[in-house]
Amino acid sequence: MLVSYSSSSEEDSEPGSEAPIRTSRPLDDEDEDNRELPTKKRARTEEVDHKKRLPLPGCLLTMFPDDDDDDAPTEDSSLHGGRIRSFKHERGNWATYVYLPYPPDEEFEEVLEELLSALRAQGLTLTRQEEFHLSVSQTVVLRHHWIQPFTQSLQAGLSHCRRFVCSGGTLKVYCNAERTRTFLGMEATVGHAQLLDLVRVVDKTMAEFRLDTFYTDPSFHVSLAWCVGDLTEKMKEILHDLQGLVDNRDEGPFLFMLACTEVRCRTGNKTFRFPLKP
Repeated sequence: MLVSYSSSSEEDSEPGSEAPIRTSRPLDDEDEDNRELPTKKRARTEEVDHKKRLPLPGCLLTMFPDDDDDDAPTEDSSLHGGRIRSFKHERGNWATYVYLPYPPDEEFEEVLEELLSALRAQGLTLTRQEEFHLSVSQTVVLRHHWIQPFTQSLQAGLSHCRRFVCSGGTLKVYCNAERTRTFLGMEATVGHAQLLDLVRVVDKTMAEFRLDTFYTDPSFHVSLAWCVGDLTEKMKEILHDLQGLVDNRDEGPFLFMLACTEVRCRTGNKTFRFPLKP
């Protein structure tokens, strides 16, 4: 919400400027009323009217920015672990993606720590994800005034989709299109058909707003950790050993299990939830 003040009155001349030339005009009802007021009361009334035209203090204006973009990101990559944005931040543009949240369990955390330790032993330091999810869209740029119709379109399409379970335990290495970040992920091998159904629904909304749809042959996965730069080849060299940490456990091979009960859409600092049918 933007609170602003503007005056169309010619009486608000800047200090030091000449007073505007006034032309005579017929008295209206308000003029008649003012003429009948005592001199002191009329002066006080004019003083109040003048005060009404004073601009709001700057501290009040800054309380109500243009957009709900309170968490506008900075372009300083040093504040984001060296990450480089795929697109420049502009006020009113919101980074947006659609995903399935994955709440990690204790065994998942144990496997992840073992993987990160093994990577460090090979001279590769990766940063674990702050939260875990499985994406069903690319990250796109959404204008602020598109948020409501965009999420309404998602709601309409996803209201027909049913809950399901997906799982997997195969490690894969991914790199973003700009080759600025490399990821270690765990691919979902069960539930692929249902995930494609979700993508078709999300892609329909993306197409309505002329945004990029998902990949043609997607590898659905949960990203575990990342590092800056393109280290794809170096990580692939030790991928077999890393996979052994996942498969050769005392309890048997580890598989992440994701109960897909709701789809979420994050746009800027807002998160929308879309429950799937039981």
